[in-house]
Amino acid sequence: MSNAIKLFYDGSCKLCRHEINYLAPKLQNKLLLVDISAADFMEYQGVPKQAMLEQIHLWDGSRFIIGLAATLYYWRLAGMRFLPWLLSLPLINTLANKAYLYWARKRLRCTDDHCELPK
Repeated sequence: MSNAIKLFYDGSCKLCRHEINYLAPKLQNKLLLVDISAADFMEYQGVPKQAMLEQIHLWDGSRFIIGLAATLYYWRLAGMRFLPWLLSLPLINTLANKAYLYWARKRLRCTDDHCELPK
């Protein structure tokens, strides 16, 4: 099953968990959800857990898609159209990628339902 589409998400992140819980029914039978916060999860296809915690990773069956591109991919699989289209427009995509990377760095402080984001 290594060729199946897999979305690696951080189940210890309240916001991440909320999004996955909302989208899971729409993603059923389209991909496998993998909670990387599980104690026994160490790596997949040579990518360590820590790297996956830093940005969301999606395995498309042959390669990884990372960050905002991964998010747009699984949003499309879930049937979302407008937001992925909008965030894919060239200028908006550049800004959205910067915003995603900023949030991803800050999000690491948001585990186990405790968010300590600096002001």
